[in-house]
Amino acid sequence: MRHPRKPVANGSDRRRPNMSNSRRDEHSERRDRLIAALLSTPTHDAAATAAGVSVATIQRYLRQQAFQKAYRSARNRLVEVAIGQLQQVAGKAVDTLERNLTCGRPGDEVRAAVAILEHAYRGVEALDVADRLAQIEQALRVG
Repeated sequence: MRHPRKPVANGSDRRRPNMSNSRRDEHSERRDRLIAALLSTPTHDAAATAAGVSVATIQRYLRQQAFQKAYRSARNRLVEVAIGQLQQVAGKAVDTLERNLTCGRPGDEVRAAVAILEHAYRGVEALDVADRLAQIEQALRVG
């Protein structure tokens, strides 16, 4: 349980007063701008310019756990969208590789065959890891 702080000798309270809704909204908007800038630019310098803040401000935000969590969450959502888009065109990619297995150019055929085998192996490997992870999580919940 958290206990209220005692006022200091001059009668003031060291804690910051609660942020007003407008300040909180302003803070949230700034955080969202920073996250968008970080996700859409290649460097902290470029992100700072895009968000209209200094690099020091970005570095300060990146040290805050709440910001790190929000940034990771936004980045994960972005990656999930990209993976969804890749999955939508995966069938066409496999068709292209399959066509190249018999295209009459041995170099292209070998590259297509290797690509198919590598991706098939990685897919099986990823499924195995996911299965093992699910088993571990289940064991932790039970145990």
